[in-house]
Amino acid sequence: MARKPSFDYDLIVIGSGAGGSAAATIAAREGKKVAIIEENEFGGESPNWGDIPRRALLHAAHIYDEARGGSKFGLRSATIGYNYPLLQHWKSLAVKRIGSGNNRHYYEKQGVATYAGAARFLSPHEITVHRRHLSAERFLIATGAHYSVPDIVGLEENGHHTPRTILELTRPPKSLYIIGGGGMALELAQLMAIFGTQVYIAEVASRLLPGLDNEAGELMSKLLKDQKGVVTLTETRTLSVEKEGLAKRVIYTRGGNEKKVRVDEVLVAAGRMPNVDLGLENASVSYTPKGVDVNDHLQTSARHIYAAGDVLGKSTQTHTALMQSRIAAHNLFKKNKVTPDYTATPRLISTYPAIAAVGLSEDDCLRRDLAISTAMVPLSIVARSTTAGLGDGFVKIITDKKGVLLGATVVSPAAGEMIHELALAVKYGLTAEELAETPHAFLSWSEAIRVAATKIG
Repeated sequence: MARKPSFDYDLIVIGSGAGGSAAATIAAREGKKVAIIEENEFGGESPNWGDIPRRALLHAAHIYDEARGGSKFGLRSATIGYNYPLLQHWKSLAVKRIGSGNNRHYYEKQGVATYAGAARFLSPHEITVHRRHLSAERFLIATGAHYSVPDIVGLEENGHHTPRTILELTRPPKSLYIIGGGGMALELAQLMAIFGTQVYIAEVASRLLPGLDNEAGELMSKLLKDQKGVVTLTETRTLSVEKEGLAKRVIYTRGGNEKKVRVDEVLVAAGRMPNVDLGLENASVSYTPKGVDVNDHLQTSARHIYAAGDVLGKSTQTHTALMQSRIAAHNLFKKNKVTPDYTATPRLISTYPAIAAVGLSEDDCLRRDLAISTAMVPLSIVARSTTAGLGDGFVKIITDKKGVLLGATVVSPAAGEMIHELALAVKYGLTAEELAETPHAFLSWSEAIRVAATKIG
């Protein structure tokens, strides 16, 4: 009888972000010998340079912005100011309090061995980290993704920011050209505009937020322009970036016309590429530059190797990567395989008002040739809007012809909380009628959901 091969670890997780962290700790708690490898900062993107620090700054910015507009409530707040270095201190404090940033010791306390450095496969069961060879019976690839630099003349030579480096500035730039019109671009555009930056957003699609229902992008474009003077350049292709003194001259084409704008800084917030340069061919793992190939159970072409998170090539929010990590932990060691269910995964953009969506958009339904009904109500229809002095926003719901919820979009100050009621409806096949019959608290933003549900015909 052949002896079972001996490995250093039962499981090696490559990447300590959301896609890897849950699996590593779950496996360790179940008595497995686990190691985790991190090339950058332990904890990965979310707590170190992603949504946690970004949203800490956004929260402070929204408070500042609301306070400045307090005169309509009878508040003398027009002269309120800010100290950007202290805002940065608040951001760092928030990251520290969360505890998942730069958290190497956390894994060690969980009994997980930690290695700092870039991992590279030597064979299906062996990797190297800083010339140290490690072997494992199973692996989870969770190396995430990096911000890709578009092929724009002069962009690299003349310097640009990413959503990571823009958060590290000691003061906001006077003017900023943002390449990309997705959720992260809008969050950063609003953040900088609140603190006085003249912002230009360049998006190749015909509207902002092209992945969501078109009403969301159209409303945010209007609000950013009316409230903060943000210039939205849709159907725009950026051609080149040139140095102009201490500033930069950006040349772009829109509507067939070549134009230019002078700005202090350029931010690239469009496109991420999976981190797949780790010798996957040596482990017989199928992949392309667009991501690692996996089956419905997150298993790669090598049966003992799984993958989760942004390395799969699909832009995933933190909660989705965590779900994949938990499922991978199960599938790595259990015979009864589990499939991730993305049906009711919420998508959240932390602008003000916030934007949240779940399920199918109207465009998704059209592409699937589904017969649908839609209803959309403005936020101003509920009393909470009047008492808060804010009417910009809406609730939109999409159902099939039997009234079963297929998707929803919410633009509201509480969108991130409101969306979960709609996520439950999508997940469990509730009808608009059942939503409408559910009591909703008076003077809550969620009343708009009930009203929208009553309008489905």
